[in-house]
Amino acid sequence: MDWQEIAIEAAGWIGAVLVLAGYALASAGRLDGRSPLFQWLNLVGAAGFVVNTAWHGAMPSMVLNIIWCGIAVVTLLRRRA
Repeated sequence: MDWQEIAIEAAGWIGAVLVLAGYALASAGRLDGRSPLFQWLNLVGAAGFVVNTAWHGAMPSMVLNIIWCGIAVVTLLRRRA
């Protein structure tokens, strides 16, 4: 495995940890689902998934995570206004 493949896999695993952390914290009542931190965890986590799934050619998952990123971006922008 070369450095590029390692980076792609790391992006996917880091993305998974971030999305799961956000979900677990929100489910436990320790983080509000509308909070900027929750949205950032989802945005960065989903972006890691986009990189990984695009590399592996998993188009349905890639599209889902692009939309997931979009939702987080829109939510963060609305919270700023």
